[in-house]
Formats: sequence, structure tokens, C-alpha cells
Amino acid sequence: MRLIKPVYDGDTAIVTATESPAGLDIRIESHGELCVTGCAALPAEPLAPTDAFAKAPTPPIPPAERPPANETTLAVGTWFRINPLRVTDEYAAQYLRDVRETEPLYTSEGLVHPGTILHIGNWALRHNVVLGPWMHVGSEVQHFAAARIADELSASAVVTDNYEHKGHRFVELDVLVFANDKTPIARIGHTAIYRPRQVAAA
Repeated sequence: MRLIKPVYDGDTAIVTATESPAGLDIRIESHGELCVTGCAALPAEPLAPTDAFAKAPTPPIPPAERPPANETTLAVGTWFRINPLRVTDEYAAQYLRDVRETEPLYTSEGLVHPGTILHIGNWALRHNVVLGPWMHVGSEVQHFAAARIADELSASAVVTDNYEHKGHRFVELDVLVFANDKTPIARIGHTAIYRPRQVAAA
């Protein structure tokens, strides 16, 4: 998915999905403007993580005093991990209320909402560096297995790119999410603007 324009709490968003040879092409519009593009598909065979994470160094625990986000602390090749999250019944129920999710499957099957998994891409940054004004601009997510209530979610992440585009400073992360420190749940390609041009110019 690519986030193009913001949709604010309380706004009406129109979501359309069109079949394509690859799966579904998705658009989200609000106030007559295109805000999000994306695609979704099921692979022909179950996916498995690549060997890149198996051969990776063990990332350090998130620091008690986080350094500011910059070109040094977010240098390409830097490894991070998150503070693990034990998904309780209360946490899962509150998340469903927060996102106004009405699908009963999550409660009846004890499943963690995939939006919680997507948040972990953000946490890989927020748990390790201090961010000023910033924007999540895109994600590419591969799901390997379902996360369930009572699982402990953790993640390893590596910075894959750090660059300037149109005055904004971008960072890209490759994030592997685990349940109970052993079962791969999802891989997230996370893209964010960590220094908007308006801040750089101030």
C-alpha cells in the first residue's frame, strides 16, 4: 500500500477493490481525492521468510534513552528490535474498538487484528529513535501465519535505505515479526518520512 493523502478520524472513506490478474487492486478515496493505493493477493503456495534474518546479528535491545532520528542513527545496515508486546484480551478488544472493527472473526477465533502487526513497523522506529513530526508513507506486508491473543509479539528490523526525495528525508526498514520469539508471523517493508522538508527548513 502507498499512503498518498491523509484520511482524518471521522471522515468518510470509500474503499474499492477491483480484480486484476495479480489479485485485487485497492483504492481509498475521501472528499473526492485519492488517498491510498494498494494491492492484495494470496500466493499459490505458503510463503516463508528468507534466510536474511536467520543469518543476521542479534539486534540490541531498544535503548532506555533513544537518540534522535538522523542519518547516523538510521544508517543503512543498522539493526533494531522492539520491546515485545504480549497481546492480552483487553489490548485486542481495545484495538477492535479503536478501529471500529465489526467483523466477529477476531473475537470468536482469538485472532490478533492484522492492523496490530502493521503497527510493529512503526514501533521498530519509535522504540529505538526519537522522532519529531513524521509520516508513514507505505508498507509492503507478507503474512506467514496468524497471531493469536496471548502471543508475545517481537520483531527484528534492518534499515535498508535512507535518502532524500523532494526535500523529505526517508527511511526504509525490512521488519520480521515473530510470535513467541520463534514463529515468523509477517515481514514488513516499512517506508516513512522521518524528517519532513518543512522541519528541515525551519
